Amino acid sequence: MRSAVAAGLVGVGTLAAGQGQAAAGPGPVEGTPCTAEARACVDLAGKKAWLIDDGRVVRGPVATSPGGPGHETPRGDFRVEWKNDKHRSKEFNDAPMPFAVFFAEGGIAFHEGNLQTPSAGCVRLAPEDARAFYDFLQVGDAVQVR
Repeated sequence: MRSAVAAGLVGVGTLAAGQGQAAAGPGPVEGTPCTAEARACVDLAGKKAWLIDDGRVVRGPVATSPGGPGHETPRGDFRVEWKNDKHRSKEFNDAPMPFAVFFAEGGIAFHEGNLQTPSAGCVRLAPEDARAFYDFLQVGDAVQVR
């Protein structure tokens, strides 16, 4: 996992499902597979994502490109760890990852990128959606990946 401290950024760790989280509502937020606790929701099979505020969808569904075979995007409940609007990948030859919002171990993030091919585990978004996710999500916000 990348060190947010080494990068000069502050963040929090991920949470395993159920750790330190408030009880979820009676079911998923309408039109999504996620609970009202989520601020960001990802449907891997449907290649869609949403932003949620107080149990209501405020953006989405938007198209995504999640990880492909051998590089699957992890499923579970996470928290935003840190953000970097001009991030470059150390693992992939300094590749740009604009508007990166990191939420899972191993450098998994939402970020701007190609929607036509699978990612190496991140959740790629169209430019305008990546910017919206970056602006909306804050360190500590709940991210649910289903």
